[in-house]
Amino acid sequence: MKRIIRYVVLLFLVLFFCALWIPKLTDMSKNSRLSADTVMSARFRCQPVNDRVLKVIRNIESPGGYLAVYWLETGFGEQDRRINPDDIVFLRKRWERAEGWGDYLNICQSVWDDLVYFPVAASSEISVSFEDSWMYDRTYKEDRGHEGTDIMPDKNERGVLPVVSMTDGVVEKKGWLELGGYRIGIRAPHGAYFYYAHLDSYSDLETGDEVKAGDVLGFMGDTGYGTDEGTMGKFPVHLHVGIYISSAGKEISVNPYPALKYTEEKIIDYEVR
Repeated sequence: MKRIIRYVVLLFLVLFFCALWIPKLTDMSKNSRLSADTVMSARFRCQPVNDRVLKVIRNIESPGGYLAVYWLETGFGEQDRRINPDDIVFLRKRWERAEGWGDYLNICQSVWDDLVYFPVAASSEISVSFEDSWMYDRTYKEDRGHEGTDIMPDKNERGVLPVVSMTDGVVEKKGWLELGGYRIGIRAPHGAYFYYAHLDSYSDLETGDEVKAGDVLGFMGDTGYGTDEGTMGKFPVHLHVGIYISSAGKEISVNPYPALKYTEEKIIDYEVR
């Protein structure tokens, strides 16, 4: 009888400690998703957002705040889990205790919370399309991954479609790049850098000027892939959009395709000249 009692007590203790440690181990497993290297990871840089999540974040004030929690809770979208915006405050409290949460949240918000408009104005004569070409092969001079999204018009006409700023911000860079041709870079209020490349021409903007979301930056073209300024015709007319963030003193690119999907219904009307 004593032996049975001893086994029952031992079993109770085992179950008791399991009940204590399993939640802790689960939290440890989840917290491993957030580290100093999280924003450098391929999963974060892909910015995974499915159609269901797009519907959610289009109707909330801080899409970046929602996605910061959603990505950690779902393993960057690998788990098919619905998260109600009303639950974010509760879920966020757990992550706020994790080291690096503040920097991670700021970066998520820097990409998402300043987005207002799709970067190409609407036209009754020309339509555009885009696909997720993140890290597709590019071979000009050297093999590399495509760190952006190309927006393609259905008519190969340079200097016609206006390119508009997706965000408020400041013109940080303007001018010629061998790969990007005539490009302009806007630093948005929360810190992300929005890069618009292969322009045919610019609006009347200079480095340091402030812009508002929807302001025309220039016109879509086919410049680039040449050391000589003004090189054009090496590829079809299109707009290359890139988004860059700063982490631990390094500038890295993130996939702009989800941000473009998020803004594709927010297009400024424009009649082709």
